[in-house]
Amino acid sequence: MPRRIVIVGNGSIAQGVAETIDAADLVIRFNGCRSAGPGGLKTDVVAVCNTGRPALDMLAGGRWKASATVRQAREIWCVRSPDVFAALRAPLAESHPDLDDFCDDYTTGFETFAQATGRRLAIVPADVHHGLDAALAAFDPPPYVVPSSGLIVIAHVLDNLATAGDRVLLAGFGHAGWQWHPFAAERRWVDARIAAGHLDRLDPPSASRRS
Repeated sequence: MPRRIVIVGNGSIAQGVAETIDAADLVIRFNGCRSAGPGGLKTDVVAVCNTGRPALDMLAGGRWKASATVRQAREIWCVRSPDVFAALRAPLAESHPDLDDFCDDYTTGFETFAQATGRRLAIVPADVHHGLDAALAAFDPPPYVVPSSGLIVIAHVLDNLATAGDRVLLAGFGHAGWQWHPFAAERRWVDARIAAGHLDRLDPPSASRRS
C-alpha cells in the first residue's frame, strides 16, 4: 500500500500542516527535533549528525535521550557515514583547520543508546553521500564541506526507502544555515526532484496543489 512519508526539517513550519504530518505513515525528524510542536508530534525516525559537536551535545547528559520526540522514535539514523568522515579528516585539517573535531565519530554512542532502549539503529550508506556530491556538481555549488544532513536523508529516502506509489513530502526546509553546506545548490536539487514528480513540499491545506 502506498505510504505518505514526511521529512521534517528544523526550519520554519507552515501553519496548518501539523495534522497532516501526524497522519503520515512515516515521519522523520532531525537531531533535537525542534520541528516538534508546530510541525506535529509524531516521530518515527530521528536522523542524527553522528560526528562532531552536534553528536557530542546529544549524547552528553540525558536531555536529548529523554525528550518526548526521541522517546517515541522507533529508529535512529546516523546520517554521516563513518567511512566518509574518516576520509575527510586529513583534507579538512589542511583546508579547514578550525573544524578539527568535525570528523570525530560518535556512532558507537548512538548504537549503545539504541540497543539499550530497544530501537533500531541504521547508518545512511556512504554511496548516498558520494552520489549527492556528484549530483550537486550539476548545480554549480561554491566550495563546500559536506551536503546537509537534511539533503542526505532526502536522497536516502528517495533512493533506498520509498517505493512506487509512495508520496515523499518536505516540511521545515528553508535551505539555509551553516556556511559550509551548499544550500543554494541543494535547493535547486530539491526543486529538480519536485519538478520530476519524485518529491513535494507540504503546503497548508488551503494552499495544497493536490490531495
